[in-house]
Amino acid sequence: MANARDLKLAKENERYSHHFDLSGADLSGANLSGAEFWHANLSGANLRGALLSGEFRFANLSGTDLRGVDLSRSTRPNGEEVGGDFYSANLSGADLSDANLSCADLVGANLNGANLNLANLRNAKLIGAKIIGADLSKADLRGADLTGADLNKADLTGARLRYANLIGANLNGADLNGADLTGATMPDGKRHEAK
Repeated sequence: MANARDLKLAKENERYSHHFDLSGADLSGANLSGAEFWHANLSGANLRGALLSGEFRFANLSGTDLRGVDLSRSTRPNGEEVGGDFYSANLSGADLSDANLSCADLVGANLNGANLNLANLRNAKLIGAKIIGADLSKADLRGADLTGADLNKADLTGARLRYANLIGANLNGADLNGADLTGATMPDGKRHEAK
């Protein structure tokens, strides 16, 4: 559980860098832009609607409530498991390259211009997500639900979209060169067969 000192530092928007324990903390709606959460424990914390445009390298976000959170321009690389609930979160322009977002709830999230190169989005829920101009090159989207997602001008080169659901998705201008769409349900509802 969060201790009083760490919670006070977070709420005052101090910059900090190592091993803070904010597990179970209620930081809903807090402005934590610029704060550094390197190796921080945010497991089970309530960050609903918070502004978190800082660095989250090696942070533990398992079980964290991130609904409506603003993580735009944040950095979360190195293949770490992000976890948490990102329903309607603002992740526009965020660097999530190589992040593990498997099974994440990104329904209605704003991922416009985000870097998701090599990200693991296997079985993620991206229903109605805005992913315009995002870099999803070589991303793992196997089994992902992209129903109604806006992928206009997204880079999906080499992405794995096997058995993904793309019903109603906007793929106008998307680059699908080298993408594996085997078994994917396309925007028109038809199943894509392997060539």
